[in-house]
Amino acid sequence: MTTLIRGGLIHDAVHRGAYIANILLAGGKIAAIGTDLTAPADAEIFDADGLDVYPGFVDAHTHIGLDGYGIGYEGCDYNEMNDIWTPQLRAIDGINPRDPSLAIARKAGVTCVCTGPGSANVLGGTFLAMKTVGDRIDNMIVKDPVAMKCAFGENPKRCYRDKCDSTRMSTAAFLRGALMQAKDYGARKQAANGDVTKMPAYNQKLEALLPVLSGEIPLKAHATRQTISSPRCALPMSSACASRWNTSPRATSSWTSWQKKKTCPWPSVPA
Repeated sequence: MTTLIRGGLIHDAVHRGAYIANILLAGGKIAAIGTDLTAPADAEIFDADGLDVYPGFVDAHTHIGLDGYGIGYEGCDYNEMNDIWTPQLRAIDGINPRDPSLAIARKAGVTCVCTGPGSANVLGGTFLAMKTVGDRIDNMIVKDPVAMKCAFGENPKRCYRDKCDSTRMSTAAFLRGALMQAKDYGARKQAANGDVTKMPAYNQKLEALLPVLSGEIPLKAHATRQTISSPRCALPMSSACASRWNTSPRATSSWTSWQKKKTCPWPSVPA
């Protein structure tokens, strides 16, 4: 199927300014962009005169497909509430590709999302990048995994205050301990040099953290607080991880004081 989108004002995220041109689609992909395009006689023509044409939007942080839109508890799969650190969890195992929210996002122009676990846990599991079109999750994946989710601030202490975490100090200690255990686990595996008799016992949690320590995937940090002291835990610790364990920290969902001041006290850490 060939389609010609004719005469739209194109915003392509490449050129500084928008421009009017035609877009030729073939096999569901962009075949050409220009002003003098020739389309097959049986091509579908879409007149975009007076309309703006954008690439698909990308949502870089969401829990879409895991939040059980319109279902309630039975479909709510983005926070595991039985364990405060669960790096072994994978978003791909919980996403409902037929979640109506994906269709709503798609109709709004969002064609790709980075989705994964929520912020109840200090370590929640891995995020993935996926398209919002499809009926089978395996065919919608762009990349899996893309990041390991961790959280600071109110969420872990609020969700686990009656179990094991009632202060930001505890939250930081849980993350620090998990990273140190994973570092030790990885060193023992490396020292065994493939000898199964010397290998440490398999640990699903620590195994899941090894790609973070090796720098294969970033640590995606959720930090919330309206004072300058909140990120003292999240970002400097992540920066320390970067130098100590070779991780690549990223700050997301950060409602902090630098949003008011328009300056970041840790400019070396991407947000």
